[in-house]
Parts: sequence; structure tokens; C-alpha cells
Amino acid sequence: MPEQTTKLDNNKEEIEKLKAQCEEYLNGWKRAKADYVNFKKEMDEKQKSFFDLANSALIMEILPVYDNLKKAVAIVPAEQSNAWVDGVKAIKKQFGDFLKQYGIEEIKTVGEKFNPEFHEAVNKEKKEDIESDIIIAEISSGYLIKGKVLAPAKVVVSE
Repeated sequence: MPEQTTKLDNNKEEIEKLKAQCEEYLNGWKRAKADYVNFKKEMDEKQKSFFDLANSALIMEILPVYDNLKKAVAIVPAEQSNAWVDGVKAIKKQFGDFLKQYGIEEIKTVGEKFNPEFHEAVNKEKKEDIESDIIIAEISSGYLIKGKVLAPAKVVVSE
């Protein structure tokens, strides 16, 4: 009988060792799976960041064209309306919609409080009826891409 008890004890020990080994392998597999999921997320973020950077570079090349188009439309006299002017205004709107589609928006300027994160002051002027640090003119538009500054707005600020 003592031989059977010893054998039974040995089997129990072996089962416990195997259980511990299975638990160790299972935990290792879970860690490896979590590492893979994290790695995949990191790679997806890096790829998205790369595409955003490439888009930003392209957009930076396009923005001056859009700014010039806005300036051209702004100087058209209000009473002048013909098919050509309406066509140019439609192109400007389409261009603006295209930029919005990619998360690009203009930074608000005139009448806003100066914020160095979004605005670059190129001049200061004294205005009696306007409090200090209020933007009174926009020299060139600034843009955000998905909430981050792509190009700061160049502005004139009240003293």
C-alpha cells in the first residue's frame, strides 16, 4: 500500500507541475497577444501620422492659392454679379469644402483676443475704442488641421 500512496502522491505532484506549466504558458501567450495588439495600434498610429504629415505638406502648398482666391473674391464689388464672378465664388466655396473635408479650418482673427498659439502679431496699432490685445486686421489667414496649428494667422493687434 505504501507504494500506491507514493505513486498517487507522485501523480498529484506531476499534475500540479503540469497545471503550473500550463498556467505559465497561458500567461505568456496572453502577454504576447497583448504585445501584438499594442504593436499593431502603434503601427497604425505611425502610419496615420505619416499620412497626416504628407497631407499637411501638400495642404501647405495649396493654402496660398486658396488665400489668393479668397482675396480675389473679396475685392469684387458687391453690385457686380455675372456668371464669371459667380463661377469664381463657387470655386472658392468648393475649395473651402475640400479643406473642411480634410479637417482644415481657418483660425478666427478679427475681433478675437490675440492668442500666440494661433496668431502671429506682425504689427501693433493704437485704437481708442478697442481694448488692448484684440485683433484688428488679418494680414494672412491661419489654419488648423484637426485642431492643431498648421499655419498661424498673421495679424495686426491693438495696443
